Amino acid sequence: MILRTFGWSFAVTVVGLLIALLYDGPTGLALVAVLAVLEISLSFDNAVVNAKVLDRMSPFWQKIFLTVGIAIAVFGMRLVFPLLIVGITAQLNPVEAFDLAINDSDRYHHLMTDAYPMIAAFGGMFLMMLFLDFVFEERADKWLPWLEKPLARIGKLDQLSVVVAGGSLAFVAGLYAEKPGDVMIAGVLGMVTYILVNGLGELFSEAGVDDDEAEDGADGAGDEAGDGASAKGAAGAPARSGPSSLALATGKAGFFLFLYLEVLDASFSFDGVIGAFAISTDPIIIALGLGIGAMYIRSLTVFLVRKGTLHEYVYLEHGAHWAIGALAVCMLVSIGHHVPEWITGGLGAGLIIAAFASSVVRNRGGGERPPAARPGEDKQLHSSKL
Repeated sequence: MILRTFGWSFAVTVVGLLIALLYDGPTGLALVAVLAVLEISLSFDNAVVNAKVLDRMSPFWQKIFLTVGIAIAVFGMRLVFPLLIVGITAQLNPVEAFDLAINDSDRYHHLMTDAYPMIAAFGGMFLMMLFLDFVFEERADKWLPWLEKPLARIGKLDQLSVVVAGGSLAFVAGLYAEKPGDVMIAGVLGMVTYILVNGLGELFSEAGVDDDEAEDGADGAGDEAGDGASAKGAAGAPARSGPSSLALATGKAGFFLFLYLEVLDASFSFDGVIGAFAISTDPIIIALGLGIGAMYIRSLTVFLVRKGTLHEYVYLEHGAHWAIGALAVCMLVSIGHHVPEWITGGLGAGLIIAAFASSVVRNRGGGERPPAARPGEDKQLHSSKL
């Protein structure tokens, strides 16, 4: 189980560390190892949320996330994205930006730092919306009832997430930002991206459910019509070719869930990419270290889904979302003041560990143990090879 799930991560680790050793000797190897640990610690809550979303996706889109998604996460967000940011900021093409990163790492770091307030505003708002939508929703299981119950009650106010997130953005931009207009635009774009991608995913998910119910109703009516109608359908009606409307809706929903996961991963990676410059300014070393870490986050996501961990330890999802809220606040604060990586990573890890411990106590102490899977739902990941 461990080898099957983490095998590719182990292989990438060996290859990445070997490349680092050949590229920059023992120093490069040590830096890559430290960066990989940094990425894992900062993005552990990302794996928990990814697993929750991945569990809703069809086997096809699960495979897309674990193949194409890995390429986007490792090469796109950890190598190409920083070059694009520097290129846009300094008005350079990608080749010139890469040349700058290799030959003038200090200026490259300076340009990335200058762009960080906009990056933090976009990612912070995306994560803030995700966190607020979670805590403002009524749930049967409550990890922190003294806090989650009143939040769920006030969450009945329509669009409260947008109000709180928008107010936080305006407060931070006015108080901290050197360029409030740029920060406001980036933050609003982060909110719009979340609302659009999340809304489209839910829209097509609901369309799939409606089509499924309609097909079930049609099948029931056909059964009541008797064997004669069935025979007529079998003999006189041509068989439907191509995917059904349910399959099409599921495909669209899967696509937007995939986009949602990629934007979510990008929001988490912003903090890691910027924080990596405190350890090394070499883009190759940063890409290797963060890429290795990203592979382990993907493998951990698969492990959580295959083991049904989120169904068994019900408070893990709560802890992950509170960790996301803490990260969003840290990103917004970092627009004006540097927040050490050990604080963001420590907060996230601490909240998830606390949620896991609470789940263990709940399962052992008289609380109902949650089912391994939702009623009537096949565990898609168990039945398909990833």
